[in-house]
Amino acid sequence: MSAYRGDLVDAHHHFWEPAEGRQPWLRPGVRIPFRYGDYEAIKRDYLPDDLRADAATAGMRLVGCVTMETEWDDEDPLGEIDHIESVRERFGLPNAAIGRVQLHRGDAAATLEAMAARDIVRGIRHKPGQTASPSEPGATLLSDPTWRAGYARLAPLGLDFELQTAWWHLDEAAELVRAHPETALTINHTALPADRSREGIEGWAAAIARIATLDQVWMKVSGIGVPGEAWTVEANREIVLRAIDAFGPGRILFASNFPVDSLAGSYAEILGGFAEIVADLAPHEQRAMFVDNAVERYRLELAVDPATGRTP
Repeated sequence: MSAYRGDLVDAHHHFWEPAEGRQPWLRPGVRIPFRYGDYEAIKRDYLPDDLRADAATAGMRLVGCVTMETEWDDEDPLGEIDHIESVRERFGLPNAAIGRVQLHRGDAAATLEAMAARDIVRGIRHKPGQTASPSEPGATLLSDPTWRAGYARLAPLGLDFELQTAWWHLDEAAELVRAHPETALTINHTALPADRSREGIEGWAAAIARIATLDQVWMKVSGIGVPGEAWTVEANREIVLRAIDAFGPGRILFASNFPVDSLAGSYAEILGGFAEIVADLAPHEQRAMFVDNAVERYRLELAVDPATGRTP
């Protein structure tokens, strides 16, 4: 088998124009605690032409993408969707977007209805928080009754949920999923396996294996850079393969998390690394993780060449 080179739907990235000042954490002079450390280098415009160019460095052709919320101004969640729609008008991408709604707010119901009315929106993300380590007990917003009441509104509106939290909260997430089996949930950034000690990897692997038994849960393999370390195939091979072992190629989505993960490695290193790691899998399994699963999960419409049945 050879490493995948072909069409790509990047299932998780960010488009932004920081000079507009709508993301507080990207404003000049602002520094927040950040998992990759100094993030000044990503305080720059990142738009579809940038993503297309980055994908080309990995030998892939970007045929679609799903853009993720960017911690936009809390008081103007729909303003982010206005911005993304303007990006699509200018550049032809993204195909779909994930918005941000704080599910425990008093206005969550109205905001969710407004989000669902936008044809570009497929779901929402609201980070529920996490404790500092698996040895530190504590619940997140995943167990908060008001937050869960907001979560219960997603499925009737046709909205999915994107979960970003550390792996030691996945059992808490699984209880939520069981209570709302009609809501599709996609785990972001491989459940954050930052601890690469043997104990850390085994704890992470056991946690993702447990939640993977729930069919409506899928996994984005992305965001697995380790602060201060180069992104290499050897450093990340086990993480990628064990995620695939847990979820199977049919529920894995490869994604870049760019421009954020440009702090950890180049697009060619990361997406090309994923391709190298799965080179021994069947071609249809490789394509599923790079293209087809994202199309299915996010209900995307891509241009198709009628002569070949493939994206042109």
